[in-house]
Amino acid sequence: MTDAEAGEFYNIISILSGDRRDYLVFNNGDEVKIADLNAPFLGIYFSASWCPHCKSFNSQLTEVYNNLSSENKGFQIVLISLDWSEEEFNEYFSPMPWLAVPFSEWETRQRLTDLFKITGIPTLITLDGKSGRFMSNEAAEFVVEYGSRAYPFTLDRVKELKDEKETMIENQTLESLLVSPERDYVLSSKGNKVTVGELEGIVVGLYFSHNSGNQFTSTLSQLHEKLREQGEKFEIIMVPSDEDRSTFDKSISTTQWLTVPFKDKTIEHLIEYFEVSNFPTLVIIGSDGKTLNFNATDIIENYGVEAVEWFPFSNEKLRIMEEIERTNMELQTLESLLISRELDYVVRKDRRKVPVLDLVGKTVLLYFSAEWSRSCCEFQPKLISYYNEIKKKQSPFEIVFISNDRDQCSYENFFSSMPWLALLFEDSRKNPLKRALKVRSIPSLVIIGPDGKTVSRNGKKLLMTYGADAFPFTDERIEELKKSSRRSEVNFKELTSKGEANEAMDTVAFDLIDKFVSMIPNKLQHELHEEHELVLTRLDYGDGYCCYECELSCERWSYRCNECDFDLHPLCALDPIE
Repeated sequence: MTDAEAGEFYNIISILSGDRRDYLVFNNGDEVKIADLNAPFLGIYFSASWCPHCKSFNSQLTEVYNNLSSENKGFQIVLISLDWSEEEFNEYFSPMPWLAVPFSEWETRQRLTDLFKITGIPTLITLDGKSGRFMSNEAAEFVVEYGSRAYPFTLDRVKELKDEKETMIENQTLESLLVSPERDYVLSSKGNKVTVGELEGIVVGLYFSHNSGNQFTSTLSQLHEKLREQGEKFEIIMVPSDEDRSTFDKSISTTQWLTVPFKDKTIEHLIEYFEVSNFPTLVIIGSDGKTLNFNATDIIENYGVEAVEWFPFSNEKLRIMEEIERTNMELQTLESLLISRELDYVVRKDRRKVPVLDLVGKTVLLYFSAEWSRSCCEFQPKLISYYNEIKKKQSPFEIVFISNDRDQCSYENFFSSMPWLALLFEDSRKNPLKRALKVRSIPSLVIIGPDGKTVSRNGKKLLMTYGADAFPFTDERIEELKKSSRRSEVNFKELTSKGEANEAMDTVAFDLIDKFVSMIPNKLQHELHEEHELVLTRLDYGDGYCCYECELSCERWSYRCNECDFDLHPLCALDPIE
């Protein structure tokens, strides 16, 4: 926000009125004169039913609005809908407790969108309700991060909150984190009270979890046990987010950990204080009560129980770890990756051994996959096609399957459909390979060049974008393909028929949503990729991708998950799956 915007004044009656309308509406049709608003602060909320991120934000905003209403803060919100039909608007507006500009007032809604330079939704603009002074265009972010504590959602108020947090961090102790006016203890797995004071002077892991019956919990439990066997003073305290008491009881009963009581008031505070956005998260608190590591889950996922070497996961330990990893990468060869003592081979489907040395000098794709994964099953036929096409050219090339299956039967069934090589299901090299190559999702293709160095950890993306032509996957080859590629024009009508929404898209089809991008969400969750949020990304010239849903080659804009090399064309992402 610029200083000019911060000092701008608006006539609230003028900007919210229409040609023959001087009122706003509630969802039951009741009208309120704009001149009678009389709210100390006003929020102008740009949103739409087709925006998944807006739907998620609505629940947070409703909670904040209701809290402020109960405290008689006098905060009013006016919805500016960017929906495409009145039916969509009515359904979307029906649960909202605030006011709106009527759907029929398209010109007013468009004028407000232009006036406040809206480039993405949800956006919450705040104005002084008396003077009309512009206060912030970042109120949505403030609501998400601070809730009603950020009221009246100004930069000054957020600065106060940040200063408060800095003071809290400076004075942080284990007691300041875990003790409340009602409670000075945590609970053991058997339900016994353990005072927080008894834990002073030891390293503590705050484990933020939701339904803790997962692989990470099992690994963390083994790590905890091993550290205690070695005489390390380390305790894990669960900070549960379970909604169901029986699930919580089951989770804690299988461990030797401590826990914050179920649905304790401090849980929400701790999640906010440590800015926990993903589960699981493991925050490491040092023996002095200060935070050593805001999330050690990656280290433990990469190293497993062997992460004991890096305890207590401090910055100093992490620097040593990163230096060793960097050295290992510089010295990496195919042999160093795939040979471990007597394990110096890969296998064919009939279990015949193929020496790793037979692969040296070739481009080798390490294929991390599993039968239980829908994404893997859908990607594999395409990979087989690319593999056969590359092999037809007599290219020095091979793929090695590294299974993430859950049992021998699944492994054998999945491997039986593959024309390439593999590690055995029980092979002990699998986890070290995942750790060394930082594989965190499947399907994943890591490309190892003829010299044994890692060419790319994004092999799936390269194949889906350029097909077999991407071989040998070097930077030089990809640059050649980028230069020779032409921009694709995607015909939106061929992808889907969306009534009024599709007509709106068609008006900018040849500009590939450049103009329309201000009206679609910056981030969203999609059922085709539930693992992570997808981010609207503008690609560099010549970069392309294959849309996971429609399987067409696309360019310019994508809803993307960089971690998983997953792309959806914006229209496919916004069009509900039937």
